Amino acid sequence: MQEPRSADVIVVGGGLAGLAAATYLARGGRTVTLFEQAADLGGRARTQEAAGFRLNLGPHALYEAGPGAQVYRELGIQYSGCKPGAEGCLVRGGRLYPLPTNPLALGRTELLSRRDKLALVPTILRIARTDPATVAHLPLDQWLRQAVPAPGLRDVIGMFLRVATYSNDPDRQSAGAALAQLRLALTAGVRYLDGGWQTLVDGLRRAAEAAGVAIVERGKVAAVLRDAAVRGVRLADGTAWAADAVVVAGSPALASELVRDGAPTVLHRWAEAAIPMWVASLDVGLERLPNPRARLAFGVDAPLYLSTHSAWARLAPEGGALIHVARYLGAAPAEDPRAVERELEGLLDLAQPGWRAALVARRFLPHVLVSNALVTAAQGGTAGRPGPIVPDIPGLYVAGDWVGPEGMLADASLASARQAARLILATPRRQPRPAAEPLPLGA
Repeated sequence: MQEPRSADVIVVGGGLAGLAAATYLARGGRTVTLFEQAADLGGRARTQEAAGFRLNLGPHALYEAGPGAQVYRELGIQYSGCKPGAEGCLVRGGRLYPLPTNPLALGRTELLSRRDKLALVPTILRIARTDPATVAHLPLDQWLRQAVPAPGLRDVIGMFLRVATYSNDPDRQSAGAALAQLRLALTAGVRYLDGGWQTLVDGLRRAAEAAGVAIVERGKVAAVLRDAAVRGVRLADGTAWAADAVVVAGSPALASELVRDGAPTVLHRWAEAAIPMWVASLDVGLERLPNPRARLAFGVDAPLYLSTHSAWARLAPEGGALIHVARYLGAAPAEDPRAVERELEGLLDLAQPGWRAALVARRFLPHVLVSNALVTAAQGGTAGRPGPIVPDIPGLYVAGDWVGPEGMLADASLASARQAARLILATPRRQPRPAAEPLPLGA
């Protein structure tokens, strides 16, 4: 029998969470091997190039005050780019309205009725005084109806919450989690990144390799090997690797699949409870921007989004414009992708008339995964999410956008990766396994 290869810790998944966890662990003195089944690292943070345009996998924004930015600072990851301005509009009933940039502007907009405007100040004060933790157990739609009685104003505030969370499931989404995310966005804003999010992936890879992490691309892990505790992993080619700890930096479905060895685990319940969020994304690269006054456009009566990311980050050739247009789909992929594509084209027609004549590059992605699990009211908001420790499998940890009490989206991925690494580093190493003792076969 071939002797298994070994590492102190094996990380499964080469996205942001996996790379960050591996770097923290290696800097803490552990030997770490990271396996990524794809040919390239990055997962949903990868950036593709088309005719000189840098296209993220759907619209991405870095929350300046979030835990993700803190992780990048701790690991020494450099990035640049700017915060988006306010050259935009809101869309309702097929009509454009100037984007209100403050409560006074919101009070003057023709978007709102007189009744909505009269309710504006007390509503904003009510929301500002609300502690997100006290409404974490309430569905967003229920809380909005209580906190914002004026229906037109409620639609506008709901739109801002939708854009901040990238989620469109108000009947199940935690009001507290959504409110906390909106405040995060308003506190310090978001940043679009020069070169796209691939700059973060590349920076994390350099940091991981400098710390001594062994990275194996096209290395598909088929199973976690365990008896009373984790013993390692088995790759798809049959190779076994021994390890004291394994971090699965991926979806709850992936984590569950890797331990399907007969006995049900808490991972299976986590996977069954997860509600993924999706968007449809149309990305266009233009040789020029037809309407500079509508660089942003957000749908009030439809879950639509348009942003000219190249206006604030280097993502396009000189003079060109890169626009991300999206529809927040919620928990279900679009039944008719072509109809959604036409809807996104219609938003471009409204905000950027003449865009077709300036078209250089185009990509439509009908089903882009935004997050692996909606933060729900039923779980009590982010505080009710699973932690990095898998309680019934000693030595197994998880990290991702569905894990831990901190943040949402990429922020949650990076915060949970850091926490998983800290927990492992605080755990004494197990005694070495005798050389003659084989690893369990696993699934």
